[in-house]
Amino acid sequence: QVQLVESGGGLVQAGGSLRLSCAASGRSFASHAMGWFRQAPGKEREFVAAINWNGGTTNYADSVKGRFTISRDNAKNTLSLQMNSLKPEDTAVYYCAASLRYDGAYYSPPDLEAYTYWGRGTQVTVSS
Repeated sequence: QVQLVESGGGLVQAGGSLRLSCAASGRSFASHAMGWFRQAPGKEREFVAAINWNGGTTNYADSVKGRFTISRDNAKNTLSLQMNSLKPEDTAVYYCAASLRYDGAYYSPPDLEAYTYWGRGTQVTVSS
């Protein structure tokens, strides 16, 4: 059974940092793109960041560029999101996702439909 389990969420003041982790089990995603998405109350799930199979290509939403960094460790089957300079508008449930599609070595898609497996999410709350 494939599982993605997020951890590392919590409550932080504006300007602070958090590091999210996602542990994958049941299969390896070393050959596939992975990503982070978030969903705030009353809003649709949105793209945050994605990374290609070997970590050489990354893709970020404009709202987090320069503040968030996505990375992966294929040997450990884990995905991470380092979040710095957090803002109240970053408050959301953050989801880890893994794709089974392949569209070239640099594939790091921002669209939800590209991802097959999803975690249950971890809450991030940024206070002002």
